Amino acid sequence: MTALTDIFADYELLEADDRYRLLIDLGRDFEPMPDALKTDATLVRGCSAAVWLYPIEREDGTLHFLADSNAAITKGIVALILLAVQDRSAEQILATDIEGTLAPFDLRNQLSSNRTQGIPNMIALIRRTAERLKA
Repeated sequence: MTALTDIFADYELLEADDRYRLLIDLGRDFEPMPDALKTDATLVRGCSAAVWLYPIEREDGTLHFLADSNAAITKGIVALILLAVQDRSAEQILATDIEGTLAPFDLRNQLSSNRTQGIPNMIALIRRTAERLKA
């Protein structure tokens, strides 16, 4: 999995249209989520596009998230968020400043408010999941 720092190194050099393409490619390359998991229970509320998030607790205590969206750019944003927390323990996730980690991407100023309005809800859901599963 590509590190956020590597993605940002490319992202900061790009113009707006190319940044969109980078996000779309990031979402396209993200691990697919089986359609059977795209249910009302896994739907993230408050997103302009449909976003589904499904956590898997692994035997080693880390959380692995499957996610998808019906919008290509939104799926890329979801992938970007998950790169900050993917395959970490609940404690590590809770200690991660997800917003701060994503701050260099300046998503709120790079994308429309419709594209970014669900980000806080997704981050809150990730944190609630980690809180529920922490040892």
